[in-house]
Amino acid sequence: MAGSTSRTVQDIFHTMEFGPAGTSSPDTAQAWLDHQDHSLGLFIDGRFVRPSDGRAQVQLELKGGVTCTIVCTAEAELSICTSSSVSAFKSWSALSCSQRAKVLLRLSGALVQHGQCLCELCDLSHAPCSAPSLIRLVQYYSSWAQLRDSLMPQWTPLGVVAVVLSDDCSFYSLMVKVLPALAMGNSVIVIPGRSTAPAALLFAQLFMGVGPPAGVLNVLTGNDITLGARVAQSESINYMSYSGNKQCASVVCRATAGVGVPVSVSVTVGSICPFVIFETADVDSAVDAVIEAAFKKNKEVRWQLFVQDSVVDSVVARLQLRLTSMKCVSVCADADRLQVDAAVQEAQQQGATLLQSCTAPPSGLQYPPTVLCGVAPSSPCVVTPPPGPLLPLMTFRSNAEAVTLGNHSPHGQAASIWTEDLTLALETAKSLSVGVVWVNSHSVSDPCLPLSGHKDSGTCTDGGQQGLYQFLRPSSSSSTPLPRSVPVSMDYTTFGGGAPLPIIPDQSDVSSSPQSFLQFVGGKACKSESGCSVAVRPPGGGGVLAYCPDGGRKDVRNAVEAALKVQPGWMKKSPSARAQTLYALAKGLESKRRDLAVSINSQTGVSMEEAEKEVELSVSRLNEWAAFCHQVQGGGALPLPQSGSALSLPEPLGVIGMLLPDRKPLLSTLTVLGAAVATGNAVVMVPSQSYPLPILTFIQVLQSSDLPAGLVNIITGNKDQLTAALANHSVIKAIWYWGSAQGCQYLQHTCTSPLKTLSLFCQKETEGPEGGLDWTRSEPTFMEELWRKAVQWKSVWIPTA
Repeated sequence: MAGSTSRTVQDIFHTMEFGPAGTSSPDTAQAWLDHQDHSLGLFIDGRFVRPSDGRAQVQLELKGGVTCTIVCTAEAELSICTSSSVSAFKSWSALSCSQRAKVLLRLSGALVQHGQCLCELCDLSHAPCSAPSLIRLVQYYSSWAQLRDSLMPQWTPLGVVAVVLSDDCSFYSLMVKVLPALAMGNSVIVIPGRSTAPAALLFAQLFMGVGPPAGVLNVLTGNDITLGARVAQSESINYMSYSGNKQCASVVCRATAGVGVPVSVSVTVGSICPFVIFETADVDSAVDAVIEAAFKKNKEVRWQLFVQDSVVDSVVARLQLRLTSMKCVSVCADADRLQVDAAVQEAQQQGATLLQSCTAPPSGLQYPPTVLCGVAPSSPCVVTPPPGPLLPLMTFRSNAEAVTLGNHSPHGQAASIWTEDLTLALETAKSLSVGVVWVNSHSVSDPCLPLSGHKDSGTCTDGGQQGLYQFLRPSSSSSTPLPRSVPVSMDYTTFGGGAPLPIIPDQSDVSSSPQSFLQFVGGKACKSESGCSVAVRPPGGGGVLAYCPDGGRKDVRNAVEAALKVQPGWMKKSPSARAQTLYALAKGLESKRRDLAVSINSQTGVSMEEAEKEVELSVSRLNEWAAFCHQVQGGGALPLPQSGSALSLPEPLGVIGMLLPDRKPLLSTLTVLGAAVATGNAVVMVPSQSYPLPILTFIQVLQSSDLPAGLVNIITGNKDQLTAALANHSVIKAIWYWGSAQGCQYLQHTCTSPLKTLSLFCQKETEGPEGGLDWTRSEPTFMEELWRKAVQWKSVWIPTA
């Protein structure tokens, strides 16, 4: 029967014989690997490329004893790849939105047919991913490909985007980067980790089968995370996005420092996430969920359990009952097992009690699921948990204490809250500094949810419409933030400690000297901690115009402390209240119009007419940001493919350090100040080193305003020295920098631990007050771009029955 081709349907119906078994279907991961001879080449320009020079390859041990090898990329293939991507970008971006959407829709059809094969390959590579989630992802971004020009008409694709993954990152995390970049019209070069390399190569083959231009998606493999830095050094790369663990993120950022490529980071592996159970929770459901999240799911994150005192006994009893039916789970390596043993022993010595499904075997890579009850928040197993099946359990008394414990971690990726009190759930979700909050659920994902890495969990937003903007730029952009360059040799430990400015003793008490200005910290005009000042001279040289304080590290410390104290209260103010404050600030600025114009005229050398026009534009710009508070909030409810509700909420970054440009010193300062303050941030600003007087004069306006003390802080002095002080302060979340190429390189190299969101603009020394970005323009995309730089996104998922 199996070999017969002459039997009719009627014959088969009468005999009711079975057809051939489907056990040897060719569309399987094993069959695909066999077809590739278990040796996977690079995927460049729409085809597999296998070097014939006998180059060393990396062997992968897959699940079930299956092995394959991947090629290490050489310079020749890297050059061919980048050239292919550039050519493909021209063809791909020239297509209409409808044409690109059709290609992605055909890809979703290919995944329906071959998705199981792709997911089998992910499973073999220890990077499991479900076919439905991939199909949903492709369909979602095909819709955005269709709508890009109608909903985002003033934005254009970046060009060639490089996506880099660490070895332990999931395939889904790769697709969250690749698909929106393709949908927006970019070409993509993928540098996968070892676990995702086979699936990435198969995906590229499937994608090319649905008809895009050859080279739109290329895959380069290698045995070192620095392959991404080698790719970034090509002048063809416009943007790099990384996803994976924090250690590799630091390597990538430092290796690409000074190249001139913007790099965004999503730390999706190794983050510590709080699982909070309130007394109003359904305890049985919560315990089932925490067992599944901590011990059964593929663990890219590490959970910590926080239980309210009044229900801790009930939770512990149910945990013990659930654990009794569980078997030991595998740890990855002997070193991981040693870390788990050491963490358990140390926790017991500190008074913790163990809940285990069985006694831990003396050796081997198996360890029972373990709950550590009664550990302190400062315990090593809480601060730096080992990679193993360990779940620390801590108790709290009040809602505020639960939030404090949840925010104790340096990470800010996700949290799970369990309570039947919706008001409590939303209040807690808003207070937790994380990118996504699941209410009475956990580990739920959907591409419509925007997710920003808060704190040390990332510097960009993935998912939703908000995640598309990292792969776009305003069409009207008139400047390149970072020109391509070759990194210079720098001693990062001594940056900012070079030749000092000409410093003189403080002259504030000498009546015959030029005016001495003060800096503005904590709502007060004050001298610098050094007690010294620097001379400010007119553009053409000559006599001294004034003296300004020579600020340093201690002044930055004081300013950040003041900003950190006031920012949470300012963030909680209503948009209307923030708008009224900005309107009042604009009114105060207008009342000092003459003084500010004189300071601009004397400092920069422009005519009084030009100076008065700059003041007028500055007043208008503050009024625009006040209007933004009222009208542009963003966020809201999101459409979900399943029951439940989801909210996306824009939130301020926190404390932003600003090193301001030379051009239009007052207008540029108030433009970026308005963006930061309108969205709920506090700022520490360093005015232009060459033209500080307009901003020091603006301090008079701040003193008479009703801005909370410490919300705006102004420090003058050596730009490089203050840059180093801001970069090394752990509290500052973001730095907006206009300065030298060396300063940009220093920030890219230094701001990796903790991670800081960087907006860098290389300012040429020859530009003067009229060079660089045109601050007088007021296009909607220009304002929107600044607004997006000042916020991060949080998603809240609330399931329903």
